[in-house]
Amino acid sequence: MGELVRAMTADGFVKAVAVTTTDIVERARNIHKTLPTATAALGRLLTAASMMGNMQKVDNGSITLQVKGGGPLGTILAVADADGNVRGYVQHPQVSLLEKYRGKLDVGAAVGTDGMLTVIRDLQMKEPYVGSVELVSGEIAEDITEYFVQSEQTPTACALGVLVDTDQSVRAAGGYIIQLLPGAPDEVIDKIEAGIRKTGAVTGMLDQGLTARELLERVLEGMDLEILETTPVAYKCYCTRDRVTATLISLGKKELRQIVDEGETIHIECQFCDTIYDFKPEEIQEILNNL
Repeated sequence: MGELVRAMTADGFVKAVAVTTTDIVERARNIHKTLPTATAALGRLLTAASMMGNMQKVDNGSITLQVKGGGPLGTILAVADADGNVRGYVQHPQVSLLEKYRGKLDVGAAVGTDGMLTVIRDLQMKEPYVGSVELVSGEIAEDITEYFVQSEQTPTACALGVLVDTDQSVRAAGGYIIQLLPGAPDEVIDKIEAGIRKTGAVTGMLDQGLTARELLERVLEGMDLEILETTPVAYKCYCTRDRVTATLISLGKKELRQIVDEGETIHIECQFCDTIYDFKPEEIQEILNNL
């Protein structure tokens, strides 16, 4: 389980959210068998999605973040619910190690910078809201910052970090998003910028074992912080046999008949988790009969 904390400054000029996602990213690594660079990229996107899903505060709402950067990792996707529970995948999880320098993964090169970050907000209305921005660096955090500035005109600081251990497991993961609300005076902005500079990389703080609340208190030191919510978050998939059946139906009668004629049990693996659904030929026949 991870922990997500949402807060606001007493003066109402700053809202902030932070999350620890070590267990979430480790679960994703185990499901998708990611190598370190893919672990870091997917982990950062899962972390961002968790915070952004919770920030929406829409019952039964969800948010999808999709990164297509043209790099060797291919498409990376993360989906979060209204609490901040999250799931995701990376198209090419086995991309070998790319490093900027020893010990520093080059996520930007693996993601690529020639492409888009697309944010799909399901706010339980007729149509989802879709916003896209061109990738700035492929490092994810800067791209999320750019999205907020361009699509939502909200000055934002976003930090995301995934620390992969020597055995390829996730040692620490998490991040924060800090946003300025209209009318924030310059001294508030200066304070935040100074706090971000002073605290340095988020992975360093996470590796020290800081909680989500402590992350915010450290970065927003000297500001009167009011904690609005503390909630557990997890890697959570919503796949069911019924949903997989619906996907099978969408293949059409011709394809389904072909499966029946081949007489083999088919195995369908969920793209988000490690659940495998088996369908025997007679079960496919039953689906056909119902059609």
